[in-house]
Amino acid sequence: MDIYRKYMVGSVNKVILLGRLGKDPEIRSMQSGKRVANFGLATSKRWKDRATQEQKESTTWHNVVVFNEGLVGIIEQYVKKGSQIYLEGELQTRKWQDKDGNDRITTEVILQPYNSSLTLLGSRNTLGENTNSDQLDQPKVVEDNTFGSESTDSDNLDEDIPF
Repeated sequence: MDIYRKYMVGSVNKVILLGRLGKDPEIRSMQSGKRVANFGLATSKRWKDRATQEQKESTTWHNVVVFNEGLVGIIEQYVKKGSQIYLEGELQTRKWQDKDGNDRITTEVILQPYNSSLTLLGSRNTLGENTNSDQLDQPKVVEDNTFGSESTDSDNLDEDIPF
């Protein structure tokens, strides 16, 4: 029991999403020169209404921000509107002011240069134009589980789907 307490974490902030992009990702450069990717990811749930027997669907939109340079490169090359992706990141809420000076609060899914992953799912039609047929045999997986370093190793692209 003492060993368990020694290594026990006080909290966990982990988000796992599987969804589709609503529009092409936006790639920008920060003042530091590092690039960041932003996109909206839609997740949906479907059910049958018990009263009407009608099929219902509800969609939730998630703002995703990617600070991991290796993942930004993959997103820039392969991800576009309609792409289906699986990702793991963390939630972050921030306060900001709009152009009229009103306070706003935004919650985003953040993929940092550590403890984040992105898997591209789908077929040739849902991946970017630069994808060739031998790259479609397996999903593209990019993970970075090291602390403080970025992973751009192409070996990570051939791993299995993590679920």
